[in-house]
Amino acid sequence: MTHTTITAENNRLEQADSQALGRKIAAFGDQAIRFSIVLILAWIGAMKFTAYEAGAIQGLVASSPLTSWLYSVFDLRTTSNLIGSIEILTAVALLLAPLHRNIAIAGALAATVTFAVTLSFLFTAPGWEASLGGFPALSVVPGQFLLKDAVLLAAAVSLLGRALSRDQ
Repeated sequence: MTHTTITAENNRLEQADSQALGRKIAAFGDQAIRFSIVLILAWIGAMKFTAYEAGAIQGLVASSPLTSWLYSVFDLRTTSNLIGSIEILTAVALLLAPLHRNIAIAGALAATVTFAVTLSFLFTAPGWEASLGGFPALSVVPGQFLLKDAVLLAAAVSLLGRALSRDQ
């Protein structure tokens, strides 16, 4: 073998090793995203069953045209419990996603809708810091608190894409 042939073979093997490592890291990342969203939705969803959390979300829910109608149908605690139930069911579906493609799709779609709605609160709730001149300066709560939902929405969309492209 010539030096050029050996070098080319070594480069090919290094690239194959790098690609295999990349696939393993991507697979780990996919699972980390799924379990992170499960943890967030289950924990925050369970908190919705407390009076503290029901009161804490009232302003956000009431300020949004997507969710404000809930208070005309349900009282404060029932609305919070309903939202919490949806979040917990979404977490369970994502946890069970490896069992069936349809469960994965339902969980990822529900997470996508959940985070799209909560991210929309950024535009409907008073989230701009007046002492810093208003827009684009975000208040800590709810502004900066809600901004993280942009990443959660992107992660949920990624899970949805994976679930839709998965074999039956």
